[in-house]
Amino acid sequence: MGSLKLLGLLLSVILWVVECQGATQSTKPNIIIILIDDMGFNDVSFHGSNQILTPNIDALAYNGIILNRHYVPNLCTPSRATLLTGKYPIHTGMQHFVQIPDEPWGLPLSERLMPQFFRDAGYATELIGKWHLGFWRQDLTPTMRGFDHHYGYYNGYIDYYDHTHHMLDKNYSSGVDFRRDLKRWHLDNGTYATEAFTNEARHVIEQHDRSRPLFMVLSHLAVHTGNEDQPMQAPPEEVAKFSHISDAKRRTYAGMVSSLDKSVGQTVRALADRGMLNNSIVLLYSDNGAPTVGIHSNSGSNYPYRGQKESPWEGGIRSAGAIWSPLLEQRGYVSNQVIHAIDWLPTLAAAAGIQLPANLPLDGVNMWPSLSGNLEPQSRRLLHVMDDIFGYSSYMRDNLKYINGSSFEGRYDNWLGDLPAEEDDPISAYYAQHVLSSEVQQVLGTRSLTNDRIEQLRADATHRCPSNEQNFTQSIYLCQPLEAPCFFNLAKDPCERYNLANLYPLQLQLLEQEVQQFRINAIDSVRVNTPDLRANPAFHGGYWEWWNDTTITAGSGGSKWNIFNWVWLSCLSCLHVAVKYAL
Repeated sequence: MGSLKLLGLLLSVILWVVECQGATQSTKPNIIIILIDDMGFNDVSFHGSNQILTPNIDALAYNGIILNRHYVPNLCTPSRATLLTGKYPIHTGMQHFVQIPDEPWGLPLSERLMPQFFRDAGYATELIGKWHLGFWRQDLTPTMRGFDHHYGYYNGYIDYYDHTHHMLDKNYSSGVDFRRDLKRWHLDNGTYATEAFTNEARHVIEQHDRSRPLFMVLSHLAVHTGNEDQPMQAPPEEVAKFSHISDAKRRTYAGMVSSLDKSVGQTVRALADRGMLNNSIVLLYSDNGAPTVGIHSNSGSNYPYRGQKESPWEGGIRSAGAIWSPLLEQRGYVSNQVIHAIDWLPTLAAAAGIQLPANLPLDGVNMWPSLSGNLEPQSRRLLHVMDDIFGYSSYMRDNLKYINGSSFEGRYDNWLGDLPAEEDDPISAYYAQHVLSSEVQQVLGTRSLTNDRIEQLRADATHRCPSNEQNFTQSIYLCQPLEAPCFFNLAKDPCERYNLANLYPLQLQLLEQEVQQFRINAIDSVRVNTPDLRANPAFHGGYWEWWNDTTITAGSGGSKWNIFNWVWLSCLSCLHVAVKYAL
């Protein structure tokens, strides 16, 4: 018996050594991108708001780098295409609008994506959550574009609980939009989407083979609205935390943000428990600004910035973001370096020691040395928006911001989402302690993060409109972008109140010329703005899925649909739209 015990002990030691060797075999860092959907710049408390506290997100930001001037395209589909390609949407054809479920187009197959480069470098690649880059052909879907696995949905949004997607203005049946890889997935029906995606992220991390580095994009539904019949959805226990918020919609939104913050804590905890956090890069940001009002509005706040999602203003394109990693030489500071979603492919590839092809035509640049070393901000020229179909553009050279045209006939060109001071969270009086007791802070255990340091970093990251003796309502400063282009000096006027076009017309001309250079090199939009009725979930067993090889003939397919049904559905769809616009 004694020899058997000794043998068992020896085997245990051998297995432990093998496991440790496997755990340290990969020297490349794990890359974790937490992509939030439609969250307002003012809806993380590290930017100064006391209405919705986000202690886990804030702890990650304070221990890492707060990206104070982080820019993104102003809509979901262009933003995600930009992240994965390192290119402006005008160079991939993704600049016009979002991918609509029954439109036959997507991110061109000619584009090599970030997960493909990382997989070629030995990474395990995972996408959890939203795709929104096309699925009408199977080869456009995530597992055909570089991701080993995908758990989530294809469209722009789904119901948070039953995971269906219902199209606006179409008389299609509601279809389930949930997959595990290419398989229809119903086993998690009824699970709140944020929780489902977090559980999957934890599972991926717990089961990960540590001899390989992990590249994981956790692409949340939150805090985008769900279907229009019930757009605002959050667990009741989360909503109950925000009784100080009088507006019911905003209160539910706060519950959605709170669930998301909890998810960040659980994800970071899983990395630590698996022994992966000490060799990881965690990037967190919102894909665009919040839609405070209007279509798919969630009552998010981009204040004090002007505009909102799908606008050319700072409120649509300046994203709340942070990056954390022990591999960063300098951490615990607020970066005022201008950085854009186009930069993350070359930046993360460089951090991982991945050599990208020399002939790869990227728009982004490697910002890792600048961020890691906390270097002086580099000069940048960024094209924020160029949609010549909708007729508006936005461009920035250093601090000079050019705008020509606007969206929705300028209805959302104002300053939206100002929060009432009397609705601060009562526990915000103990904000710093709240951050220090968060799950992320407990995991990171950084002793250098003190109450005083938290308050200093928060003050540095809080944005306000500077006072100015000149009244911005004077006619000389008035900006009417639907009538004439405007430009602003963001260094002195980050809230875009003082249009300088009338005072400095020559500077305006220079900016216009620079925008024109981008226009010359732009490719046409690849959007196919023609609905294809074959996309209807009724033809696919009640699921949204690829339909390019679907043929609708009398009695064809496994469904009970035939030519009569198809024609009848077409008539109903046309009638529905006609009645809507007649009213």
